[in-house]
Parts: sequence; C-alpha cells; structure tokens
Amino acid sequence: MNKKLIGIGLAIVCLVSFGSCKPKQSAYKSVYEAAKEREVEENTPATVTTPATTTPTYPTSSESVRKEKITPVYDADASGLKAYSVVIAAMGMKPNAESLKQRIENDGYKVILAQNEQGMYRVIIASFDSKDQASARKSEILAEYAAKGDATTLKSKYGIPFNDWWILQREY
Repeated sequence: MNKKLIGIGLAIVCLVSFGSCKPKQSAYKSVYEAAKEREVEENTPATVTTPATTTPTYPTSSESVRKEKITPVYDADASGLKAYSVVIAAMGMKPNAESLKQRIENDGYKVILAQNEQGMYRVIIASFDSKDQASARKSEILAEYAAKGDATTLKSKYGIPFNDWWILQREY
C-alpha cells in the first residue's frame, strides 16, 4: 500500500511539473509573427523614383536565383517571358494559379503563368532580361504593397507569403 501511494504521488508530481511548464504554441506564434513583420519592415527598401529623362541603372544584385526550364501556359504570354522573372507563387494546380493570376491582375499588374518540367505552375509578376532588373522590380513591387498597407495582409489577401517571392532564371 505504501509503495502504491509513493508511485501515485510521483506520477502526480511528474504530471504537475511537466504539464505546467509546457509552452503554448500560440504565444510563440504571435511573437514569431511580430518579429517577422518587423524584419520585413526593416528589410523593405524605400521606393526610388527615377526621372523620366535618365536611363535607369540597377544596383548589382546579390540575390540568389533558381534555374528552371519553363514554358508559358498561354501563347499570349510568350513574348513577356524573359530570362529572369519575379515569381510570387508556385502551384501544383492550374485553376489555383489562374485564380491567383486574376486577383493580382485586378491590382493592376500583368501576370504571366509558366509551367516547369515537373508540372508546377509559376505565377510571375514581372520578367526581365537581367537579374538586376528583376531584383529591383521585386523590391519596388513589395514596397508598393507596403506603401498601400497591404504588406502584412498579402498572405491573407492572396494566400502568398510577403517574404517568399523569388527570382527565377529561365533555362532554355
């Protein structure tokens, strides 16, 4: 009987000690999201306006790129698909990619859908001949959303993370 009471007492002590110190995921999640928002705000460059009479120069970008063989989904997009593209989403299903394309185009952007060799759809918001131009445009678009106050709502508005856009280098 005495050993039973000791065993039960130890079990209760373990439950209380380990159960009360368990961290709450929601508390960590809110702190993480707040830190991510601050990081995005600190890393979002200001929009630079260039006078119309000068030829724009682009800073040399150290941004990494992903290389893929892609083809435009629609023939009308073929002429707009260049060597370097700003990809805002990668989707496995064409209807989802088309839906996102339509929503982004409603915001005034020209969007291109492309498909890679594995069948993934790339939703492209801008495409250029140089990596530096693509990187600069990516920064400009993100700054435009931030200026409109949409930076923190891109995920809820479109289902895409604000800080997960990337540069794709087209392989032929």
